Amino acid sequence: MRLFAAALSTESNTFSPIPTDIESFTGNRYFRPGEHPDHPTNTSSAVLVVARRRSAGDGFSLIEGTVTGAAPSGTTSRAAYERLRDEILGQIATALPVDVVALGLHGAMVAHGYDDCEGDLLARARALAGPKAAIGATLDPHCHMTPAMLAAADILICYKEFPHTDFVERAEELVTLLLATARGEIHPAMSVWDCRMIDSFMTSRQPIRGFVDRMAALEGRDGALSVSIVHGFSAADVPHMGAKMLVVTDDRREDGDRLAKALGQELFSLRGQGAPRHLSPDEGLDRAIAAPAGPIVLADRWDNPGGGVAGDSTVILRRMLERGIDNAVFGALWDPIAVRFCHGAGEGARLKLRFGGKAAATSGTPIDAEVEVTRVVENATQTFASSVVSLGDAAAIRVAGIDVVLETKRAQTFDPSLFRNLGIEPADRKLVVVKSSNHFHAGFAPIAKEIHYIDAGGPYPSDPRKVPYRRIPRPIWPIDENL
Repeated sequence: MRLFAAALSTESNTFSPIPTDIESFTGNRYFRPGEHPDHPTNTSSAVLVVARRRSAGDGFSLIEGTVTGAAPSGTTSRAAYERLRDEILGQIATALPVDVVALGLHGAMVAHGYDDCEGDLLARARALAGPKAAIGATLDPHCHMTPAMLAAADILICYKEFPHTDFVERAEELVTLLLATARGEIHPAMSVWDCRMIDSFMTSRQPIRGFVDRMAALEGRDGALSVSIVHGFSAADVPHMGAKMLVVTDDRREDGDRLAKALGQELFSLRGQGAPRHLSPDEGLDRAIAAPAGPIVLADRWDNPGGGVAGDSTVILRRMLERGIDNAVFGALWDPIAVRFCHGAGEGARLKLRFGGKAAATSGTPIDAEVEVTRVVENATQTFASSVVSLGDAAAIRVAGIDVVLETKRAQTFDPSLFRNLGIEPADRKLVVVKSSNHFHAGFAPIAKEIHYIDAGGPYPSDPRKVPYRRIPRPIWPIDENL
């Protein structure tokens, strides 16, 4: 048994002003065959890590391919996608014959000339590996489930959790099912139901928590091998965007079709209930001030680098400074130039620094202030579940009683370790502001007295009804309400 594993991932926000080029991959996360560490470096890399660990015990020979990924950004350049795609395809061709192709993908990668990078890659992998090979991938649920992906793959599995804390479990599931397929023990059939909606499904809160638990309990019953919600990625104007239900059965497509439809209709009935109310910056700060104790966590949801935008908005921080709020931490703010200046000045230095507010009009204006450099770290990291995420070189500065973390690589705030690794203990502060949509929740909920989500504006399209989509499927809720 020969299994090939590789990963290629990014999430493409077609409204983002930040281009994705080859350096976005090679300078962020790029491992040639055999170079990847034994721990995940992001969610998609878990497929290779799991396959490596299981190769001896499960009796297959592992052929490792490239593992690479870019931070979510704008549309990927054609040259970058084709180079990395062809690199992985060349590795498959060299490895032939293979019985299994297991890939770690995102599912919402868009390049110039390619609305559906994953569908293109899977189709080409199928053409190389042949009709008898078992081919599958893990996907971020914020993906586009396309006909090309479904036609080329035997098994597609989305992470169930948002925040995506279960990516290792889903990689285990993928490897197990692909091996069983290659051995002829199962015959997977995929069924999809289009929910015709754009929505947010946070599994950290009800009613989506209960829905996902009920959904997962169906696996292993009546031929169901795997069940996934495809959340969709609303920051992409592409033909197959939107929420769907995906069911994989053991050669029981009609049963899978019925189950996908039933679950999809139930999910549609929960529309509008999967995300919390968003506060304005001042409303959030008012709640933090009024709270008897902290930490009060505010999430700057629409300046979240995990959604493909810059992560350099100063809107909330400026209001904190204007209102004289202290005993607070803020981060991470993307500003490679400011980081370089802080590293040059060194720990303990005081300097006049301009930081933030550079990438877009919605980023606010830069902060100009005298700051103290409290910590500089080369290649700083944070943890996310079992993965280690790089911030690049980073610096912590103190301005008017607020500790701010500056990063070189755009990474959303996943975990308190982002602050702790730069000498800041967020549990000791009254106010903690993070740039994240919901992936921070698992790490910060244990220390937070309250959590609030903030809408401070941004290039991320937060309200689908106000987005100038041109290519998405219609009708679709909430743009079209009477479905």
